[in-house]
Amino acid sequence: MSTTETSSAPVHVSLHEGVQVVRIDNPPVNAIGSAVRQGLLAAMAQADADANVKAVLIVGAGRAFIAGADIREFGQAPVPPSLPEVCQRIEACGKPVVAAIHGAALGGGLEIALSAHYRLALPGAQLGLPEVLLGLLPGSGGTQRTPRLMGVKAATGLMLSGKPLGAQAALAAGLVDQLSQGSDPETEGLAYVQDLLARQMPVRPTSATLGRLADKATAQAELDALKAETAKTSRGLFSPMKIIECVQAALDMPFAQGIQFERAQFLACIDSPQRAGLIHAFFAEREVVKVPEARAAAPRPLSALAVVGGGTMGAGITVAALNAGFPVTMIERDAESLARGRSHVEKVYDGLIAKGRMTPEAKAATMARYTGSTRYDDVAPADLVIEAVFENLEVKQAVFRELDRVCKPGAVLATNTSYLDIDAIAAVTQRPQDVIGLHFFSPANIMKLLEIVVPSKVSADAVATAFELAKRLGKMPVRAGVCDGFIGNRILAVYKEVAEHMVEDGASPYEIDEAVRGFGYPMGPFQVTDLAGGDIGWATRKRRAATRDPQARYVEVADRICERGWFGQKTGRGFYLYPQGARTGQPDPEVLAIVDAERARKGIAPRRFTAEDIMRRYMAAMVNEAAKVVEEGIALRPLDVDVTFLCGYGFPRHRGGPMKWADMQGLDKVLADIRAFAQEDPRFWKPAPLLERLVAQGQDFDSLNKAAPAGR
Repeated sequence: MSTTETSSAPVHVSLHEGVQVVRIDNPPVNAIGSAVRQGLLAAMAQADADANVKAVLIVGAGRAFIAGADIREFGQAPVPPSLPEVCQRIEACGKPVVAAIHGAALGGGLEIALSAHYRLALPGAQLGLPEVLLGLLPGSGGTQRTPRLMGVKAATGLMLSGKPLGAQAALAAGLVDQLSQGSDPETEGLAYVQDLLARQMPVRPTSATLGRLADKATAQAELDALKAETAKTSRGLFSPMKIIECVQAALDMPFAQGIQFERAQFLACIDSPQRAGLIHAFFAEREVVKVPEARAAAPRPLSALAVVGGGTMGAGITVAALNAGFPVTMIERDAESLARGRSHVEKVYDGLIAKGRMTPEAKAATMARYTGSTRYDDVAPADLVIEAVFENLEVKQAVFRELDRVCKPGAVLATNTSYLDIDAIAAVTQRPQDVIGLHFFSPANIMKLLEIVVPSKVSADAVATAFELAKRLGKMPVRAGVCDGFIGNRILAVYKEVAEHMVEDGASPYEIDEAVRGFGYPMGPFQVTDLAGGDIGWATRKRRAATRDPQARYVEVADRICERGWFGQKTGRGFYLYPQGARTGQPDPEVLAIVDAERARKGIAPRRFTAEDIMRRYMAAMVNEAAKVVEEGIALRPLDVDVTFLCGYGFPRHRGGPMKWADMQGLDKVLADIRAFAQEDPRFWKPAPLLERLVAQGQDFDSLNKAAPAGR
């Protein structure tokens, strides 16, 4: 039987046969706002004070236990009680406390569960400490309790990866005590609590025992190995090494001191500029889907897809669509090309099978949704068709004339182009309102970014459909306007150009790549060129040659390299040498000789560039062009540029994106650099009017993010 329920806003308390049930009901995910913290503290006091309470059960209402902190409180002054106080009060309860976990128990939600004396997990439970992804560390006992329960290696791995564990893995790791097969956390939790009471199981604070830290020598050896590995892989990130330090404190200090040390490191992370960048990235990825067309119209029906082209990109798009559960029809020009396209698709799944990440049966079930054809008429049933043929306007226009002929009314016709004018593609159809750009990034089944390019005559519901497709494919969509290169490749062309200028002026390609990696990119621009294939950029440069400003500076080093047939990794050399098919390049003396010859031909005396010199120019060019892209409406907001570069171009996430980076530097400093560089080359270094205006007004790019995006 149960007594009357009492409620403290989102925390409800009721008594069931001696068990005080504390139910957190803060939709949609029971985030730990101040009212939840206050309610939990009051519930623990009530349990201790009531002689009728024999044990406490903490459960979450709805679809989650507790999915973490309330992001609406980020950046605000903290409201007491703090989460560490709440966790310590739960653990200090004089009666057994059980957490019954269903759905997400993440971050502070898992720390609350760790403060309970016993933990029950239901099927589908996800337990994780993802704070590192926001530049933080678990700051409410997570770094101290988790190693006691799981051991150093597993606990530190959980915190450094930010990835959650499922229920079975959490049980095996020691994070939970028991699994339940039921679906209702309160029912299952009450049964577990009654079993514990029947067995007279005691109050069991995690802090009261060393647990898996008892073998200190083994624990220290594991931590030393993790520390060495993290120093290499964290690429200068702040919070990963702080997590290591906190686990070291769990080994070296009494629990109370370890908690104090953890809190100090947590607050140090809060003050880190990396945290500001990571928080910005977190919110920007949630804002980027808020576009005028998605507010104005609902998506069209979307159940069957077609892809025209079975090359690397077409196959990657096909895999992405098959993985999302769509039936896909692939169109190729002849049987041989179609067989090659299917082979490209199967190769991805065979690779997963070889790695043990897919079964042959799962591959067969997935491929059952794949159809290949050489007849355009077979795309007639498709709700959305994606063209992924050669990057040539006439070729793509020919495809769209066929699609216009065979596709059903209302089908969305999408082109996967990196640079071309989508209005010119739409113009060859009788249905320009249905034509949109979907710029996937290679490999399309892996890369997260999807630029949704909006031509002048497309309807709002076609745009909304493209955003719905991105959601179902698990992509990060960014709305872009039509121009040469859209958002990402247009800006990329400019900062690659400044890298080429620096090569001609005295920096080697290898020094530039090293500086860019030191900034936090996984690869430098010349490594990227070699990976993508130098012939791709060469073709683009030749296409643009007729319209290039004859007065603008043009560096021919890359052309000289391509003229020798050196296209990068696929040919064994490009800017780098790749002996015996090596994936990592070696500096090439012959490339440096080409550079020297070009300098001599133009009468350029090389000068020295430091890593700081390189990055000041590299970033100033990036930010200046990005400001033009925003001002022209190619990007709706600065944050759209940030998400493009975070998700598609390897921009270091802890810096927040190029626009956030510029805000953190100070736009006045960036503009001062551009004006200084303009003394050497006023044609290239023209300050963006938007940048000049923001500096004059004492504003930053983020001020534009806060304004609602305008319609078109």
